[in-house]
Amino acid sequence: MLNCAVIMGRLTADPELRQTPSGVAVTRFSVAVDRGYVKAGEERKADFINVVCWRQTAEFVTRYFSKGSMIAVQGSIQTGSYEKDGVKRSTFEIVADNVSFCGSKSESGSNGAPRATETAPSFSNGNVDDFSALADDDDLPF
Repeated sequence: MLNCAVIMGRLTADPELRQTPSGVAVTRFSVAVDRGYVKAGEERKADFINVVCWRQTAEFVTRYFSKGSMIAVQGSIQTGSYEKDGVKRSTFEIVADNVSFCGSKSESGSNGAPRATETAPSFSNGNVDDFSALADDDDLPF
């Protein structure tokens, strides 16, 4: 079985860091993702995708991203349902495994954090230690 989702878009609001009762960091936010096609005579439409991040990834997102920031998210789709006023409703969200910068340096957010011009390493789970300085070419064994 395969459940993999990858999106890139802009945050619709500043992410807020919260804690579960057991102290686990979590943040939820929405990403506006432009559709790839535009009907003649119409404006481009966007889909608003809900995302949840846990632990270090949640801390990373709330530290470095703000409303309007371009973000790439890789994770899996999680579905759910609830009942409100006797009507059963379905939900879905992406549970993020990795997040990456994808804007330019000139697109700094309201929190003043600069945006990187390169994407974060694909092995990143949002841990700040993943972004340590890369080795010089002279240090490589090949």
